[in-house]
Amino acid sequence: MTTTSDTTETIDPSTVGALSVAFAHVFECPSTAGDVFSPDAFFDLNMPVWRFQLQGAEAFAAQLEMLNEGEVRIDVRRTARTESGFVTEHEEHQLVDGKDLSARRLWLCAVQDGRIVESTGYCSGEWDEELRARHAREAPMLRP
Repeated sequence: MTTTSDTTETIDPSTVGALSVAFAHVFECPSTAGDVFSPDAFFDLNMPVWRFQLQGAEAFAAQLEMLNEGEVRIDVRRTARTESGFVTEHEEHQLVDGKDLSARRLWLCAVQDGRIVESTGYCSGEWDEELRARHAREAPMLRP
């Protein structure tokens, strides 16, 4: 297994941008995972009340297929290059039974040979319209 400590390759900004967009697209179209991740990529996924790990691009794609209940759209908010890869923030919108469910995520990705070899993700959990409205009333944001 590759770990971030094993991955010290500095990647150029254009590769970072392309991989960030391709990574987001995997959520919309899981079958593209093999184009973005190394076959043995490691995933550490952290949610509000759960955590799990997966090994392999195919396992990650299968997990997304299982979780996707409707049409998915990912908006990449920002991406920053790191010494071994990049950090990207994205917002997911999934249309489920006519309702928009959203989630905000932050991903720390290590890259080797032009593919993501390790990804650690932190997710806000899914928010429905009611929760987003409550949040807007009780904790209005100063920035988007």
